[in-house]
Amino acid sequence: MKFLEEYRDQGLARQLAAELQRATTRPWTIMEVCGGQTHAIIKFGIDELLPEKITLIHGPGCPVCVTPLEIIDQALEIAARPEVIFASFGDMLRVPGSSTDLLSVKAHGGDVRIVYSPLDAVKLAAENPAREVVFFGVGFETTAPATAMAVYQAAQKGLKNFSLLISHVLVPPAMAALMSSPNCQVQAFLAAGHVCTVMGYQEYFPLAEQYHVPIVVTGFEPLDILQGILLTVQQLESGRAEVENQYARAVRREGNQLAQELIKKVFEVVPRKWRGIGEIPQSGLALREEFATFDAAKKFKLTHHCVPEPAECIAGLILQGLKKPNECAVFGTRCTPEHPFGATMVSSEGACAAYYNYRRQAPKEMAGVP
Repeated sequence: MKFLEEYRDQGLARQLAAELQRATTRPWTIMEVCGGQTHAIIKFGIDELLPEKITLIHGPGCPVCVTPLEIIDQALEIAARPEVIFASFGDMLRVPGSSTDLLSVKAHGGDVRIVYSPLDAVKLAAENPAREVVFFGVGFETTAPATAMAVYQAAQKGLKNFSLLISHVLVPPAMAALMSSPNCQVQAFLAAGHVCTVMGYQEYFPLAEQYHVPIVVTGFEPLDILQGILLTVQQLESGRAEVENQYARAVRREGNQLAQELIKKVFEVVPRKWRGIGEIPQSGLALREEFATFDAAKKFKLTHHCVPEPAECIAGLILQGLKKPNECAVFGTRCTPEHPFGATMVSSEGACAAYYNYRRQAPKEMAGVP
């Protein structure tokens, strides 16, 4: 429990853990959707505080991790063009495509730049009118408003040298896809608090009702996560399946309506492929027709092609909560953050990176692993 000992509120955390012990009478499996929550759970040893009957499994809540190989390869193709300044969040530079990554493209002369906001890319386009500036728009609903604002500003400024390679995805359809799978093990969800600060949590009511699954909007501090787990267990033990908001200090039921309106103005909802999972209906965002001139895939006439995942990488099973990182035969040996097989090892929100950084274990043999 060495990590929890570093936490400032460990006394309160242990009180919540004791309350969980009293509340839990049966085995329950709970999925935390968000990769940020996964990192907190592993870093602070939260799962080690829980009753043995509670199993936490890690969900697909890492937008870098679920960006499909095909999109990564498109990014690599664009970034290698001499006329292009390719702007991206730093997490994406080490994500492996089918043959290389953006950091290697940069090392070989590509003008790949790390930005901290899509609006930085708009500024780059204004400052470099002779170059094409492409921003890699990746993320859940949390980052979609900033991307939408970048498009809106570029349109207002008349920037014809600015475009986006889009891979924005939506969380509720992914949760529905997981619950619809015959292999689903999830009995309750901790919903991603940061997504709900933008979108609210009204979208979760139909999911809770249809699949009879408790959904608790949860923050990222250890106390948030422990309280979120306690709320789900109390629902499970009483046979309820409701939507609750643990993260009330940041999340309102209706969310940020101005941000939602901006998303709707710029984007439309489309099917989207998720790396390791496959295509999920109505789970992605694409630019509306009136903003199509800012679509990098159309501007550079990129073609879609199916790229198989590395045979030894089980990132897809990890993203679906069917395996844990230390159940991978190459985890921590041939697959490391310096030489990743998949995005779950390199992203700051990836489950494999969390296990590697905070709880490195010898990999298990794949045979016989449940």
